[in-house]
Amino acid sequence: MMRMLCIVCALGLASIACDLGQLAPIPSLETSPFASGKTAFGFFPSPPEASEQSILNHYRTLGRHADVILLQQPVPWRDFYEKAQADSLAINDIHNQYVLARQNGMDVVFVVDPLNGLNRREFFGLPIRWEASFANPRVRSAITNYALRIVREFHPPSLGLASEINTYADAFPEDFPNYLSLYQSLYDAIKAEAPSTQVFVTFQWEDLNNLIPSAAEGRSPYQTNWETVEAFEPRLDLWAISSYPFVVFRSASEIPHDYYAPLLGRTSKPLAVAEGGYTSQPVGPFPGSPEDQVGYLRAIHDQIGPRLHFWIYLLLSDFNLQSYAKIMRDQGQGQDVETLGMFAAVGLTRYDGTPKPALELWDAYRAGQ
Repeated sequence: MMRMLCIVCALGLASIACDLGQLAPIPSLETSPFASGKTAFGFFPSPPEASEQSILNHYRTLGRHADVILLQQPVPWRDFYEKAQADSLAINDIHNQYVLARQNGMDVVFVVDPLNGLNRREFFGLPIRWEASFANPRVRSAITNYALRIVREFHPPSLGLASEINTYADAFPEDFPNYLSLYQSLYDAIKAEAPSTQVFVTFQWEDLNNLIPSAAEGRSPYQTNWETVEAFEPRLDLWAISSYPFVVFRSASEIPHDYYAPLLGRTSKPLAVAEGGYTSQPVGPFPGSPEDQVGYLRAIHDQIGPRLHFWIYLLLSDFNLQSYAKIMRDQGQGQDVETLGMFAAVGLTRYDGTPKPALELWDAYRAGQ
């Protein structure tokens, strides 16, 4: 989901770069949104339409409701398996998104993610004949070089090295130790160059609590897989989760009053919500309403809000699925259009920009009210 939304943004920015003829300098920010010690609020920079003008307009709108954006891009495997300083169009795309973010007063949280955002049990875009394993030296080298290039070129204040990694750990327990060793070595390499960069991975909260029967591997609901998280300690600068409770609850009113609270007692480190949301209308087997979005925001804010280093809500705006579906088919991902559609109404505004009730609450939380 998130990867495809980011790919759409990257494709549009590639055309912007061609129009400009060269890369514009990345503006600096007078003050980092993290300097105050307050929660930084943000979104994925995913526009309502898969077009260049929609991207530009959307960044301007984001600047009114966000402190940061979260970029989560595919690993350019062939570009980076040999060296970090490779020429890569992917780096140009990221550069352009940094320019737009900074022009609109926002900083960037970055996630390097080798997995498919619509199926985290598989790698995304791996070259033919490359073994899909974190033991593969080419895979390890490409991820390492790419992450170090991001650190050296863009200096992100927070850098994730995988998204919802517990889903992969559950599916491939034999390969998870290989990822863990890669993470540990890469963490040390990043810290050697950028000691202040906060390094993390994200964990899918509903899956971590075994609330999705098809992915619970026989474990009981709320039998939290803490061991998967704690395997990363002490090389985990913050604990970050994703959460989409509409896939397990019939309404936000069913979210337990202590649903997220166990995080508070399990670690003293900062927390983060690296992605999440609630659909504002029924989709497939899942119910949803504008009031459920309000309930979802309240649950996170009331239970763990004071400990959040950053809070990323997936979408500011609903998106036109038909527009995205065309690009997905062109990218060979037509089979995932239906899954993407489950998130089309997660935005805090409608496709035409009309705000939903949850946007006012989001803005109030961001203002410290």
